[in-house]
Amino acid sequence: MQRRRPEFDFVQYHNQTADSSLHVRLTGMWDAIRRDTGGRVESQVFPLNNNIQGSDPAALKLLAAGDIQFFTIMGGLLSAMVPVADVQQVPFAFRSAPEAHRAMDGPLGAYLVDEMAATGIHGFRVGAFDNGMRQVTSATRPVVAPADLRGMRMRVPAGALFDDLFRTLGAEPVVVNSIDIYSSLQSGKVDAQENPLALVDSYKLDEVVKYVSMTNHMWSGFNQLAHLPTWQRLPDDVRTVIDGHVARAVRLQRQDQEAANQRLRAELTRRGLIFNDVDQAPFRRTLGGFYQKWKERLGTKCWALLEQATGTSLA
Repeated sequence: MQRRRPEFDFVQYHNQTADSSLHVRLTGMWDAIRRDTGGRVESQVFPLNNNIQGSDPAALKLLAAGDIQFFTIMGGLLSAMVPVADVQQVPFAFRSAPEAHRAMDGPLGAYLVDEMAATGIHGFRVGAFDNGMRQVTSATRPVVAPADLRGMRMRVPAGALFDDLFRTLGAEPVVVNSIDIYSSLQSGKVDAQENPLALVDSYKLDEVVKYVSMTNHMWSGFNQLAHLPTWQRLPDDVRTVIDGHVARAVRLQRQDQEAANQRLRAELTRRGLIFNDVDQAPFRRTLGGFYQKWKERLGTKCWALLEQATGTSLA
């Protein structure tokens, strides 16, 4: 039987590889949406942001213009349009990925969704896919204490919070898009990068680094977004189907990513990487002024929701 022509034909970008759990779950999600809308909705899913020049920042502009309709991006990059999204990247705020998930599914996440809408972006109430807790991987030396970061050329994504954090800790931040991390480490443009272990594995960074310092300095996720005018034009029944399948895919992908990040320490050790556990206290002590600055920048309401979600006083 001939497949019916879709009523709505979308494009979904994300910055992970085609074998990542994010790609697998997004692809399955849109397949299920097509099925449950009787073929009314189709979406092509493009890993690595379809290799566009400029990667995530460029894709965010495409989403804002409606040239793509769905996109996942971390809060520190989304902050270029939604400044309070930087709250997702506040260092040492979340003790674990599940704690961050609860915050994103709760009042803090609801506040971020409202702020997104004010800029023409639709966020989903359960829409924060997982990247995981970020660790420092280096080609030159392990990071045991803050002094080990001094002068280290650290790859960071675009975003003021990342730059400020690593400058405060004594490193030299170098902005590199995710697709270019491997080549930047291989060429010596940077000495180190910081990301969850699942990204180290999927981007094959074990080939170009030697040390993994388990700093757990930050959580990051992939916020599922839609172009707001496109979303508003959809019939209620279609939006209900998409909402439900986004939430289901998010929960499944979180499980995938958590399992991957837990098993990969042993696997990457077998491949020759050298791991060390890190005491966070000396790093936190250097960030008093940093926290005060970012509390003022994010605003008292956002900061209060963060501290409510984490049960800690940061500034």
